[in-house]
Amino acid sequence: MALEITDANYKELLSSGKPVVIDFWAPWCGPCKMVSPIIDELAAEFEGKVNIGKVNVDDNDDVSAEFGIRNIPTILFFKNGQLVDKQVGATSKSALVEKINKLL
Repeated sequence: MALEITDANYKELLSSGKPVVIDFWAPWCGPCKMVSPIIDELAAEFEGKVNIGKVNVDDNDDVSAEFGIRNIPTILFFKNGQLVDKQVGATSKSALVEKINKLL
C-alpha cells in the first residue's frame, strides 16, 4: 500500500535517502482512480527500495503548491531529494516502472 504523504511529512520523506515517487490525486478525479491501484501495486513491488506515496491535493495545499501541481494525476519522481522526472495524466504501469527503474 502506498504511503499517505501530507504537508506535515513530505520533507522528511524526501530527505530519507531513498528514491521517492509521489502521486498527486483527488477522490473526485476519474483518471486518478485509474492510476491509484497501479501506485499501490508499485509500492508493494518496490518496497524497501523506493518510497511510493500519494498526496490528496484537496487536503494538502502546501506540498501541492510547492511543486506547482496544476493537473492531476501528476506523479513526481525524486532522487537524492531532487525532482528528476514527472508524469502528468494517467499512464501505464510499464511506463511508471521504467521511470522508477531509472531512480535505482
